[in-house]
Amino acid sequence: MIIFGILISITAIGTLCWLLFNLAVVALPVFLGVNVGIWAYGTGAGWLGAIVTGLLGAGLTLAAGQALLILVRPVWARLLIALAFVAPAGTAGFYATLGITRQMMPSETWQIIFAVIGAVAVGATTFLRVAGMAVTDAADGIPVRG
Repeated sequence: MIIFGILISITAIGTLCWLLFNLAVVALPVFLGVNVGIWAYGTGAGWLGAIVTGLLGAGLTLAAGQALLILVRPVWARLLIALAFVAPAGTAGFYATLGITRQMMPSETWQIIFAVIGAVAVGATTFLRVAGMAVTDAADGIPVRG
């Protein structure tokens, strides 16, 4: 029974890490969607109105980010747009890794070191995925979905 518990724990940690890497790209839209939903609820929209408004805000944020990555030509501007998506993802990766390491090791120094490594890993993964959202074909300059 103990072996089953260990295997289930390892599977759960692996699944949560996979989920973190997959959802890191949408950290900015989720953050903005939650804030829009809270604002809508505070203005009297009710639960349903807040949920719909939050989902609409998150969807528009993701769509605007993808459209800007496709339409904007200067590399420095694309880098700034990508960094707008990477910063919240890196922060989420830092705190997720810190939460996991606090359960596994007593040394605060090592907790922070592993949390920084987790933030860099999640940030780099997010940057690569966001950069792949709008890849241009070098031959004719036509944006293609990657």
